[in-house]
Amino acid sequence: MDDRPVDAVVAGHVCLDITPAFGEATGRSVSEVLRPGKLLRMEGVRIGPGGTVGNTGPALHRLGVPVALMGKCGDDPFGRILLERLRALAPGAEGGMQVVPGENTSYTIVIAPPGIDRMFLHCPDANDTFGPEDVDLDVVGRARLFHFGYPPLMRRMYANGGAEAEELLARAAGAGVVVSLDLSLPDPDSEAGRADWRAVLSRMLPHVHLFLPSLDEVLFMLDRARFHELAARHESIAEGVTPADVRGLADECLAMGTDVVVIKCGHLGAYVKTGAPRGALRGATPSPSLWEGRELFQPSCRVAHVASATGAGDCAVAGFLAGWLRGEPPERCMQFLAAAGAQNLSALDSVSGLKPWSETVAEVDAGLATNPVPAGFDELNG
Repeated sequence: MDDRPVDAVVAGHVCLDITPAFGEATGRSVSEVLRPGKLLRMEGVRIGPGGTVGNTGPALHRLGVPVALMGKCGDDPFGRILLERLRALAPGAEGGMQVVPGENTSYTIVIAPPGIDRMFLHCPDANDTFGPEDVDLDVVGRARLFHFGYPPLMRRMYANGGAEAEELLARAAGAGVVVSLDLSLPDPDSEAGRADWRAVLSRMLPHVHLFLPSLDEVLFMLDRARFHELAARHESIAEGVTPADVRGLADECLAMGTDVVVIKCGHLGAYVKTGAPRGALRGATPSPSLWEGRELFQPSCRVAHVASATGAGDCAVAGFLAGWLRGEPPERCMQFLAAAGAQNLSALDSVSGLKPWSETVAEVDAGLATNPVPAGFDELNG
């Protein structure tokens, strides 16, 4: 890679997202839309990068953060399209991508009818061979933040109890940067779904300063019985979750060794709980005391029209990280999270709905139009 300035390295899972565009009136449920033998007339297709590297990386770039991307793809047609789109979205940032002859590029078919939660048909391919050696520590050492994402979709990261994930994150932390981590929800019936995620997280989180999972992901990993209970009773996990559930999950993650936990709760909003910033996080945070022993809930923004939720969580993470990189306190970082996540919903793809940083700041300064705080969740504002 060149020696251009880099504030954030975004590494890990990357794929080519293929998103067919549905018409407005398709049905009220996935089973209505995707009936055997039914032909659906589509309105086009969006093809672009996905995964943490393909979503959070370009989102940070759009928010004015100099980024470097580190992922893995093949030298196949999908790989060439992926690299072309990454160059277009974050020019110069793709230099850390590993192109491996003979490997297949990962892809995801995103099924996202309007008004219905998304489904994903995912093939991990090259992501399964990603390991610690694929991270350029010289570049990481020049950055302020190392953001890693989606270990549940990368076989080497959860194999052997997460030994290589621990090695990768320990190396990044050893380079003196702040480390952040995002997850994804594994297929429960897959090898990843059967992994002991409590054990894997217990190895990863001592090397992570900022942990930003979604509610369903961290609940699946730490309380499988509660996850299945809520999934059986509700259309989405967020509809049945309680404030005690959310706080309890955050407490478990803090006890495993991370400093800051941000749990994305879908349409409800997001919750942050902090311990005491340590090491690189304390040194990189202008006012560490503002991040000590904090707890707050940020309701989601009101959105008039949802084109697609593809990449909404990744954009929300980018909003939070962009705020932190600029020295903002937790309250503001959570507002940037909410704003960026909502902006994403206005476009079919994962990044084009996101506004530049100056406009996002103006939106937050003007006061976000938020949904009401869910019943009982105001107790999460400690």
